[in-house]
Amino acid sequence: MKIFNFAKDAGNAITLFGSINMVMSRIIQIGKGRYPYWMYSHLEANGKIGEHAASTDQLLLIVSGSGQVKGKENVFQDVTRNDAVLWERTEMHKTITETGLTAIVIEGNSIDPAPYLPMKQGHSY
Repeated sequence: MKIFNFAKDAGNAITLFGSINMVMSRIIQIGKGRYPYWMYSHLEANGKIGEHAASTDQLLLIVSGSGQVKGKENVFQDVTRNDAVLWERTEMHKTITETGLTAIVIEGNSIDPAPYLPMKQGHSY
């Protein structure tokens, strides 16, 4: 057995796309290509992941905290613990938080949680 650490101090501060108060810890990459890979995102209070186009499908799994996300609809939606947000390849998207949030990020081709996860109640898109 091996035990690893993915705490915030094991990650790298990210300022790309105007991101603020964000640290990413890369967890694993499967195969030799660029994707798929998993990361752990630490977004502190008043943090943001700046708006950018998804380079591939991206699934954001909120582990703790809360915030707001937007995608191609260009409307912010509230998210909290246990929410999963999917952005498709090339989709412009942004994440912000007043109180902080942590999330697992999975990036890769053809990500589709729909067969396994129910849609969030009240989701209008």
